[in-house]
Amino acid sequence: MTQDSGDRAAQHPIDGILDILKEAVEGGTPGQGTAFLDGTKADGSDNHGLLAILESVDAVQASHDVNGTTIAGHARHAAFHLEVIVRWERDGDRGPFDWKGSFLPKQVEVDEWAAVQTRVRDAYEALVAFARSRRDAPVNGDVTGGLSGAVAHVAYHLGSIRQMVKVVS
Repeated sequence: MTQDSGDRAAQHPIDGILDILKEAVEGGTPGQGTAFLDGTKADGSDNHGLLAILESVDAVQASHDVNGTTIAGHARHAAFHLEVIVRWERDGDRGPFDWKGSFLPKQVEVDEWAAVQTRVRDAYEALVAFARSRRDAPVNGDVTGGLSGAVAHVAYHLGSIRQMVKVVS
């Protein structure tokens, strides 16, 4: 392992990106500082990661139209994007992808809302597993770019969903 100038073990680029993605999706580590989210308290409360925010709303709230979109739609789309990154990077699948359709349907019933949340978690976990499988390969700008894009995309939709929660709560 290489050393950086501060005499600390240098972090692999994929691990650094996954740390930020974890914060966006899972929230902060209880009682520790965060890179960009509000801090999660030591008891685990005030977690503002994507999964916790989605769990904080019910199907009716997730289906409430806010300026032409819904929380359910954003969650479906975020899951789809994470799935596409894995398909693109691992499988070489270059589409076409139905980006507009990935927001649909906008409304969900209780069981559908649970399935959307599971899909988000599964898509995130699949992306993390893929990224970790690439850790020992030479650093590749396509992979790190895809992962960086995942962070930006999840953060964007997390922010949108957090604002929408204020309207539907």
